[in-house]
Amino acid sequence: MKHFKTLKICCLIAGTMLAACSQQSKQQTDARWVATWGTAVQLTEPHNCPPEPGISGNTIRQKIRVSIGGETVRLKLSNEFGNDVLKIAAVSLAPALEGSKIDAAKAVNVLFGGKQAIDIEKGKSVISDALPFALTPRMDVAVTIAYTFVPSDITGHPGSRTTSYILTGNELNNTDFADAVTTDHWYTIERLDVVADEPTAAIAIVGNSITDGRGSTTNQVNRWTDVFSERLLANPATSKLAVLNMGIGGNCVIRGGLGPNASVRFNRDVIEQPGVKYVIVFEGVNDMGYSPNPSATEKELIDAYSKMIDTAHAHGLKIFGATVTPFKECFYGSPEKEECRLAVNNWIRTCGKFDAVIDFEKAVCSQADSTVMDETLHDNDHLHPNANGHKALGDFVDLELFE
Repeated sequence: MKHFKTLKICCLIAGTMLAACSQQSKQQTDARWVATWGTAVQLTEPHNCPPEPGISGNTIRQKIRVSIGGETVRLKLSNEFGNDVLKIAAVSLAPALEGSKIDAAKAVNVLFGGKQAIDIEKGKSVISDALPFALTPRMDVAVTIAYTFVPSDITGHPGSRTTSYILTGNELNNTDFADAVTTDHWYTIERLDVVADEPTAAIAIVGNSITDGRGSTTNQVNRWTDVFSERLLANPATSKLAVLNMGIGGNCVIRGGLGPNASVRFNRDVIEQPGVKYVIVFEGVNDMGYSPNPSATEKELIDAYSKMIDTAHAHGLKIFGATVTPFKECFYGSPEKEECRLAVNNWIRTCGKFDAVIDFEKAVCSQADSTVMDETLHDNDHLHPNANGHKALGDFVDLELFE
């Protein structure tokens, strides 16, 4: 009889756990998720890998700034480019304060299938369970990850323009990262989603280093995409739109460059984003700049843009083309490449395939010469905007396109 009672209790516990898991699964399935923050992950180059003591067996605190808010979130982590299993001991989310500080009273543990620890196979990513977290628009969130093992090939995003903090050992619950080793890169984190009702949606922006934030100010979160996001939120007609920065420094549309090229990653970074409704394509300058045959690159870029347009439209998305900004006086500029830029921009403006055009050339070019960037708006290289240039781009976007 005693064994029967024990068995009955075990069955009741198992049934309760199964019901809880089923409820969690139902919440994930039934909820309408929209990405509020995301980054385009890539294989981290050796010089951008974590500094000593590294993150394998240690803890990193990383900060992100979301766009839209909500009450329920989930986190996506990636080992897409790993050469071995990524082993994580625990993850937490908390409102981020100054530097590495957090609001510890509001910290929550992130669970995966009801468990804290998770192994992510190489080439894979995982999405956490749904968890309650009071997220406000443009909130800074600290993602703290305690790793058990990290492969030598690390999935990350080097161009974070945001400082991350590393402590030795499992320091998930440590609120004081004051003595941490710092690095201005992100690792493992890929996206944060929030449960949201209609008409809440996301705008995915495909780009290179200009969109990634080159020339903006580290820890000031003042990329052109951030300026754009703040304007959207301040406008009642667009306040329910999230902005996803899918820029990669050194990236190309067709081939070469850093990270998967835009043609390859379009599905991952645009189509597969939950809640995406709009796409902005602002990329091509690196294809032109490094091209040995600019006239061939012109045709290849137009073909690639056309395929992106067709893919977006096939999934019911509106897609906007952004003109390529001037680069004639930068290190890889030339008259032949400038001809390519002018021809591609003319196609973007006149092809009629994009749902609209965002003419970024006009936002940052010199008033005296549209083939060069305004001297007050570039980062001393005639290619990347400085903080003022990022503001000019972010302020230039017509919000009526998204109303």
